Amino acid sequence: MKRNCLILTVLVVSCILLLGIGCQEEVKVAAAPKTVPAAAPKTVPVERKQVIAPPAPKHDKGTLETPPTKAQTTKPEPNKPSPKITFEKVVHNFGEIGPGTKNPCEFKFTNTGDALLKIKRVQATCGCTAAELTKRKYAPGESGSLKVTYKAGRQGGKTSKRVYVFSNDTAKPKVALTIKGMIGMKVLHKPERLKLSLKAENGGCPAITLTSIDNQPFAVRSFRSPRNCITAAFDSSKRATKVVLKPRVDVEKLKKNLNGRITIGLTHPKCNMVTVPFNTLARFKITPPSLITRDAKPEKPIKKELWILNNYDEDFEVESASSKNGIVKVLSQQKVGKRYKFELEITPPAAEDKTTVLTFTDVFYVNIKGGEELKINCRGFYSRNKKSR
Repeated sequence: MKRNCLILTVLVVSCILLLGIGCQEEVKVAAAPKTVPAAAPKTVPVERKQVIAPPAPKHDKGTLETPPTKAQTTKPEPNKPSPKITFEKVVHNFGEIGPGTKNPCEFKFTNTGDALLKIKRVQATCGCTAAELTKRKYAPGESGSLKVTYKAGRQGGKTSKRVYVFSNDTAKPKVALTIKGMIGMKVLHKPERLKLSLKAENGGCPAITLTSIDNQPFAVRSFRSPRNCITAAFDSSKRATKVVLKPRVDVEKLKKNLNGRITIGLTHPKCNMVTVPFNTLARFKITPPSLITRDAKPEKPIKKELWILNNYDEDFEVESASSKNGIVKVLSQQKVGKRYKFELEITPPAAEDKTTVLTFTDVFYVNIKGGEELKINCRGFYSRNKKSR
């Protein structure tokens, strides 16, 4: 029994001692500073100086405003009075018009600005268009009109022309006006083109048939060709929807007018004229058709080759050859079958003014036995380094 009491006493005492030690450790921990885990050293930021804007100036009323920016310091110029040209339309479509007819139209405009409008000039793109302006100065709110007359061409198809108006309108100093339409051929001609020959009877010219496609009767009032190389008889009092003309060709005159147009005047209400183009096969073919020299140097000869042949397979003889300015010289000429071959030497002349003279010209003549003369144009272009010899 005593032994048990002793053991119990020992246990109680031990518990008391342990509790005391635990309280002391707890107090030590509470009193000691807490251990913080080692952290990466902090980077000390560079101290930035704060830019303090100067105080805004006080206005007379005593209020403060934000300092103006650079853009705000330049005050915009006050709006100056300016003219403004405004057209009701800038395109006029005639629709279908007849060949050779005069077609008027009008472009109305108003000065919608607040200053005096001045029309400086009106420019048409071709001689077939005429523009008429009654005056050139227009007050604000004042209106005007530009009258334009277009003379249609002789050939059928679409057409479009422009008229430019220049004024003191700074926003639109140049305004383009467009006129367009469709030239409708109310009288057709067959053939559409004549192909003639110097050796065929009557130049190989066929009859020309004129037909009204709207069944309006007409008469022929005139027939013209270059130097009257082609003529035709007609009765101007006879009106019909179809007229056949039989042209007569003067071959000697045709030799001097190998290509051109026949103009036939008509009394048709919507087609007062038709034109018939013609082409004639020349007696001779020249290869090349002209003598062109590039990168030429003064007084440095250049050799060229020239061929002449007969398109009608005729035999011919060259009587002589010459140069107008003496720039082209014949080195040799040789007959090859029914052709002639020329070896030529072109000597560019010395350029007196080496800063502005860039070209030289000459004409090479070949006289065919029997009287015909062939003319070959010669043109040369100096190289940029004209001083090189």
